[in-house]
Amino acid sequence: MKNPIFDIDNWREIGATLARNKTRTFLTAFGIFWGTAMLAMLWGGASGLEGMMKRNFQGFATNLGGVFPNRTTKPYKGFNKGLSWSLDDNDVTYFRRVCPYLEYSSTLTFNVASMTYKDKTNAGQVQGVEGDYFKMQIPIIYEGRALNSSDVSGYRKVAVIGKNVADELFGNDSAVGKFIEINKIYFQVIGVVGQQGEASLGGRMDDAAIIPATTMRRAYNMGTDVGGLVFTAVPGHTPTEAKAWLWRAITSNHPIDPTDENAIWFMDISEMFAMVDNLFLGISLLALFVGAGTLMAGVIGVGNIMWIIVKERTQEIGIRRAIGAKPSDIIAQILTESMVLTTVAGIAGVCFATIVLAVADKLTFDPVLGSAHFELHFSHAVTIVLTFLLLGSLAGMVPAGKAMRIKPIEALNDK
Repeated sequence: MKNPIFDIDNWREIGATLARNKTRTFLTAFGIFWGTAMLAMLWGGASGLEGMMKRNFQGFATNLGGVFPNRTTKPYKGFNKGLSWSLDDNDVTYFRRVCPYLEYSSTLTFNVASMTYKDKTNAGQVQGVEGDYFKMQIPIIYEGRALNSSDVSGYRKVAVIGKNVADELFGNDSAVGKFIEINKIYFQVIGVVGQQGEASLGGRMDDAAIIPATTMRRAYNMGTDVGGLVFTAVPGHTPTEAKAWLWRAITSNHPIDPTDENAIWFMDISEMFAMVDNLFLGISLLALFVGAGTLMAGVIGVGNIMWIIVKERTQEIGIRRAIGAKPSDIIAQILTESMVLTTVAGIAGVCFATIVLAVADKLTFDPVLGSAHFELHFSHAVTIVLTFLLLGSLAGMVPAGKAMRIKPIEALNDK
């Protein structure tokens, strides 16, 4: 007997059987099609939404922390609550010396600024940073270079300006090597940078002039005030773990109650990333749950149509048994019909979902941030199709079992 897989007549019979009731076959196939499409779109869509959220933090170190002074909320050592204090060099030096979890760190001072080149003026922000700053918030470098530790230790009057500032002051001309006036003091432009994501520290990099922190404090008579401190923790640790050493440095140098933690504004980017990961884990699980429900509805539909087909073909099956068809041949016939319906509709659903995700990815593409990755990985597509194929085969097992148990004499007498 021919192998049913390579038997052309067998495939023609399968097609004829499924075409016998086009409406019923179409509705069942559509259930499978929509189930696979929904599962694939939810799976790929969750990935894209996560990508859109995370690209807001693109360029940010994932273990970034920061601290800025706030007014005290408790009285301490004769000082009333509401005391205004400043983070200074002593706090930073102590923290860097004692904290074992510190990787990179930079002071961060910012102020409003008027930036002038010839007859053009830009109102923005000036930021004073140290050499490690650009290791924690990695910029897009359009021209020149970023600040380094030599610029900071040498008190150089150099500036890195944001892309928007450069466009307004210089237009299409190169900004590198030119001198601009920042709040009445001249600085030489050494680079033009832009921000990768939407999140920022103190203000958008594209709209700022960034100068060495040491130069800023000396040029604008700021003394030892450093504004704030941003830092990253070594791998395996979080900024929150380093907070105790930072708090010890602050309370030992300032009249602040050791229990008044509201006297500082502290951030831990790793906690935000963890929240995003947990959020999208929940979304992914929900997507799989909803998709699985749709999938099961399609599979049940396959089981129903195969059951009806077996019922309608009782006499035909009986005749086949009477002329020598084996039970295994009957089972193979029913299962093959079930698998064909499931596979064709499932692949069509995955293809449809891939097209929808590609359109979504194109619509959300950002020239700077890139793709959000609304996409279905090949392994996920294969998993979905194989899952449907397996469940479709299982759905055909009960009708196939019924067909195998049909006795020829009873089938021929069936009305």
